[in-house]
Amino acid sequence: MADDWVKTTVRELTEWAGKRDGEFDLPGAGLLLELAQEGLGLSGAAELGPEELQRLLLEEFPDAVVAGPDDVPAVLATAEALVDFLAETGAVPAERTRALRAELERLEPEFTEIIAENDAADQAAAFEVLARMMKADGVDLTDEEAMERWVREFEALPEEERNARALPYLGDGDDDTIVPPVRLPPQAELAAAARDSRLLTDVRDLAAWAAGRSLTEDDELTAADAEAAAEALDLSTPRRAKDIPEITRLWWAVLEVELVISKDGKARPGPGQAALEGTDDELLELWLGIFDDVTTLEPDEDEQLTPYEVVQNELPGVLLHLYEQERPSTREELAGALAEHILQIYEVGENDPLEGAAEYALDLELEDLTEWGVIEGDSGGYALTPLGVWGVRELLLADGYTAPLVGDLAEGPADALIEGLVWHGEDTADEEIELWLERREPVAAATELVELMQSGTPGTRHLAAAVLHHVDMAAAPVLRDALANRLTRPYATLWLHEHGDDTTDMAPSEMTWIFIDMVAGLLETSQPAEAIASSLADVPGEVDLLGMVREMWRIDHPNVTEVLEALGDHHPDKGLAKAARKAAFKSRSTQDPA
Repeated sequence: MADDWVKTTVRELTEWAGKRDGEFDLPGAGLLLELAQEGLGLSGAAELGPEELQRLLLEEFPDAVVAGPDDVPAVLATAEALVDFLAETGAVPAERTRALRAELERLEPEFTEIIAENDAADQAAAFEVLARMMKADGVDLTDEEAMERWVREFEALPEEERNARALPYLGDGDDDTIVPPVRLPPQAELAAAARDSRLLTDVRDLAAWAAGRSLTEDDELTAADAEAAAEALDLSTPRRAKDIPEITRLWWAVLEVELVISKDGKARPGPGQAALEGTDDELLELWLGIFDDVTTLEPDEDEQLTPYEVVQNELPGVLLHLYEQERPSTREELAGALAEHILQIYEVGENDPLEGAAEYALDLELEDLTEWGVIEGDSGGYALTPLGVWGVRELLLADGYTAPLVGDLAEGPADALIEGLVWHGEDTADEEIELWLERREPVAAATELVELMQSGTPGTRHLAAAVLHHVDMAAAPVLRDALANRLTRPYATLWLHEHGDDTTDMAPSEMTWIFIDMVAGLLETSQPAEAIASSLADVPGEVDLLGMVREMWRIDHPNVTEVLEALGDHHPDKGLAKAARKAAFKSRSTQDPA
């Protein structure tokens, strides 16, 4: 079979290599063949030509394999040996063999350059991850000895522990599996909403109506029974799957949660019935199972989806969109987001009828979700109901998402609060902070925050200082003590000044120190251009930023050079950017006279 050609060729290669002199990288050859099969779609090694060889080495291999410049000669030697094998076994004619060898020679410089560029990018990415980890551990990145010591200690850890520690720092700071925090009502309210929802009553009534009726070999209702159930229970049937009404969708949910089981070809009451009169937990679990089943389509890979099935297949994405929005989404917004995703995922040509049909199918889904109590509103603005928020969140958690709740951080220590606030918007962050402070006396809260600021990174300090500003004047003794520490003195001075203590004056250098800390904190989690743009948005208009930048190199801050370099590279004002680069040079000279 075509699918086995790689294995067959590897066996033939093994026999061929055993009869020739010299070493041969059999695993490497096997890898090239697999890439040719999976990446290029070849159904046999004999299909390899100059064009395929070019794509294999310049596109597929660099994308799939981590390799460095030192690996290039071995890879090219393996490719050359593979061509020899094809020639000697008669798999390719002599003319194509010559073309393949000429192409290999022609590709060598470009292949070498691509591998070198990828290797440099991989090393830079790895260094960035390690640098972010070191920062989080309080390592001064200008202290080469401290960095080397940290690396030695990290490399001494077991591989599993190294991977676990590095995982949160991978990527560019954007994580698609983290969703905004939400608020939820008490469980009793959620259970009451589930008990009264049309989704539960429709499924419950369908299970009761079907009890004792004969089922098909696939455990489905017969077409006649499906029509009769829809009419008897007043269930809408605007969509059809083959000859059976859309009631099939509810029927499979009935079976999935075992309100009904199939026994001897008939529908019988199942163990799921107990949850209908069970505890709030049991009822919510039942509702969630139904919700999951009616909003998740498992398409048949051998059949083309109808427009209605396409939309149902994308329904989880629509629900996620609603979950992540701070305000209701209009029908046009939902349709636009859906259409954009359909164009990316499905083969849809220009003026394809799928587009128009998909919009109609979306309207039907929105009607169903509204009837079921999952969403509320109209075409002018849809939003999830509290029950809908709970249901979507539970499914996200099951899929491995991080889905925080407002109030989750209230009982935890200061470091957990600061870490969690990163995922909050301004409105929920203030609410989370107030809930955390309500559970602590001002002195205790300030003590936790100041200690965290003295041991944490710039980002930690800046967020902790923002929380500290919500603490009242009763915490003043803690802040006066914080004046003695160089990492917290500027923040403590600002806090005391803003809380009416006139015994301390805020020096310009201390405001500059706080600005550096803010930018350094943003650089921990954002790309430099984004960090600079965000920091500039917070600078008051009356601040002489150019004058500040020119003198910034004099400030005793561990991240001053890094901040100046970011300003020099990404500030939109050319004059200010040039001043930042000059100041960065002075800062580097001060730190390392050699």
